[in-house]
Amino acid sequence: MNREWILFHLKEAHKELRGAIEEFEKRSDYDEGEYLVAMMHLYHHLNTAWNSKDVSDEDARTSSDESFSKWRQFLPDIDMSVD
Repeated sequence: MNREWILFHLKEAHKELRGAIEEFEKRSDYDEGEYLVAMMHLYHHLNTAWNSKDVSDEDARTSSDESFSKWRQFLPDIDMSVD
């Protein structure tokens, strides 16, 4: 696992979540559009932390648009269904 890469994305997700919570608590006019953008950013970092967990430092630095799109997809290898 690429610990530094994962940690970067988890910290970014944490920052986004913390900011969204703070805005939600203090602003009654925090709207669905702002919420959507915050959640998209949060999921981008969480998904990237998981989907690219084994990427090399070099691949992380030089990632292509294709890699970026693939890494940010919702966890394709984790089954979230309840049996």
